[in-house]
Amino acid sequence: MSRRVSLPTADDLFRRTGDTSEPPPSEPTSGPDAEDEPESGGDMGRRRPSGRVRHDEKMTVYVTADELVDIEHTRLMLRRSNGLAVDRGRLVREAIAIALADFEANGDESVLVQRLTQT
Repeated sequence: MSRRVSLPTADDLFRRTGDTSEPPPSEPTSGPDAEDEPESGGDMGRRRPSGRVRHDEKMTVYVTADELVDIEHTRLMLRRSNGLAVDRGRLVREAIAIALADFEANGDESVLVQRLTQT
């Protein structure tokens, strides 16, 4: 009897977990759903965060202890003041969507560019 252990292959470890037969959903750029949203301005364009769905991709971001406390404080304040029970991941995805929409709408004048160019 062999005591050799069978490990998964790299293809098994790095495979997509979702149904790959259909392309990922995209936001409408024209049609009745797109008419309600302004091109730019208050709503910051059409970019939307993914919200509460299964996420097949992962990205690790390192933050300082103070940044993590700020994120957690914001999460708790959203719950207390607005009744929004969101996790840290969703909060970060919303913030990313806002920053990217601002960049798409305003380019070099966006808050993202201004903050990244500060020294």
